[in-house]
Amino acid sequence: MKEQIAESISDAISRLSSEGKISALFDGSIQVTRSKDANHGDFASNIALVFAKQLGLNPREFAQLLSSQLESNALFEKIEIAGPGFINFFVAQTNQAQIVPQILSAKDSFGRNQQGKNQSIHIEYVSANPTGPLHVGHGRGAAYGATLANLYRANGYKVHREYYVNDAGRQMDILATSVWLRYLELCGAELIFPSNGYKGDYIWDIAATAHRTHSETYFTDPATFKSELPKDEPEGGDKEQYIDALITTAKKILAKDGYDIFFELSVQTILADIKDDLHLFGVDYENWYSEKSLFKSDKIQTVIEQLKDSNHVYEKNGALWFASSKLGDEKDRVVVRDNGQPTYFASDIAYHADKFSYGYDKIINIWGADHHGYIARVRAALKALSLNDSKLDILLVQFANLYRGKVKQQMSTRSGEFVTLRALRKEVGSDAARFFYVMRKSEQHLDFDLELATSSSNENPMYYVQYAHARICSVQRQANQELNTEDLDTLGKLLKTENELELMKKLADYPEQISSACNKQAPHLLVNYLRELAQKFHGYYNETQFLVDSSPLRNARLLLIESTRQVLANGLTLLGVKAPEKM
Repeated sequence: MKEQIAESISDAISRLSSEGKISALFDGSIQVTRSKDANHGDFASNIALVFAKQLGLNPREFAQLLSSQLESNALFEKIEIAGPGFINFFVAQTNQAQIVPQILSAKDSFGRNQQGKNQSIHIEYVSANPTGPLHVGHGRGAAYGATLANLYRANGYKVHREYYVNDAGRQMDILATSVWLRYLELCGAELIFPSNGYKGDYIWDIAATAHRTHSETYFTDPATFKSELPKDEPEGGDKEQYIDALITTAKKILAKDGYDIFFELSVQTILADIKDDLHLFGVDYENWYSEKSLFKSDKIQTVIEQLKDSNHVYEKNGALWFASSKLGDEKDRVVVRDNGQPTYFASDIAYHADKFSYGYDKIINIWGADHHGYIARVRAALKALSLNDSKLDILLVQFANLYRGKVKQQMSTRSGEFVTLRALRKEVGSDAARFFYVMRKSEQHLDFDLELATSSSNENPMYYVQYAHARICSVQRQANQELNTEDLDTLGKLLKTENELELMKKLADYPEQISSACNKQAPHLLVNYLRELAQKFHGYYNETQFLVDSSPLRNARLLLIESTRQVLANGLTLLGVKAPEKM
């Protein structure tokens, strides 16, 4: 409808020009927006305000000229001029029904557009360290990232989804060493587990696999190396120094081949679990990018050399520092330690430089809100490498709090354990988790009510939307008839109750909502739309008899609710949520 109105305005301008009433043609894009207040019509345009100055006319005067050209157009019931020159359009009731055949014709593709044609987007999300199972906090980032990727694709963009696997560095060494220590215990050793080690039950599981596979091949009595270690925190020592000493000891005792067995088994076991967990959550990727691959290549060294060449690094206390404070960061950062090893930040710089090398039009990082302080240093690095950091969007996702009714749930049951994404899925289902995770702005805290998510009531927003879809399917089963699409031209004369007109207006708003949710990177806008559409349908359902004796009217109403079902299904699909036929 917006396109039709814009075209009508363009035609009116051409006629005014040919009649000599204006001195030029408009060469820009004519903006038409849906009115928020029904008293101001269905749509509005600011064309008179935009174009009048060029014509040397008063905006209201030009708006009146346009209105006189458009008032005979059968598309409109009436046209009003408001304020300094806005033009409000009231669409004729018979034309509101045009949306129904549009939806029925487009089906799954209705609402999709090509605004992002020939543009590519790289979107990275979740990217949790493979040191343990995904928890409920990761789930929100997964749902948000996957839905945003779907929205970009629905708007014609080519989207590359990526998970950055942090499979190198100190945390992975702590993981491998933790597994080795549990392995020693399974071999019969007695030891006090390090306070800074990974303590979850999954560590025992990986250690048990190592024990089954290698028996006691890699057993060493802890008594032989305990005296060489510093004190751990419970003994008055430093837990960081203690775990680092344990890592060094493990590498020495196991040698490279033995240590690599524990390292790779730990990483690959947890990574496989993460991949499986996300896939069952409806989250998949084009690529899993290994941080370790950066160390195997020369990419880290290349960016460090580039930083040196551009005089953005300096040496201090044997380490190499990036002068990021000169580029907007709060302080300078180490990129190479005094032992010659690159830092995590150095590999992150190399990873971002590699992403930029592929020529994506936009690069999106979705991080947890606790990474807020990391933004400035990454942007500083891009600037130092002469990369266009305006191409990078860093979107933050706040944590989710779990509630059971009004009672807040503990996120950690005991040391080393936490509420996993898998446990959440098993309790509420993937559909509810995906829906509830994106109900709020990503930067807002989310209170996730477990009881509400599993309830079969109208208070449950996901149930309310899915039930609208299932209700329509139920009516269709009762009707048990083929829809007659030959009567589409008569819909405007038959669908004229207030509920029908309101429902059709809401359906017509779907494409704009898909575009807006994408452009604003705000999936919650789609959730809000689907809830409002479901509300319109439920109101229509409660006040309307569909299976009436009049065949044309019955068919018209069935066509209307079928188009509603299609839009509900399309929207739910973008959210990664099923559209059930029965509930």
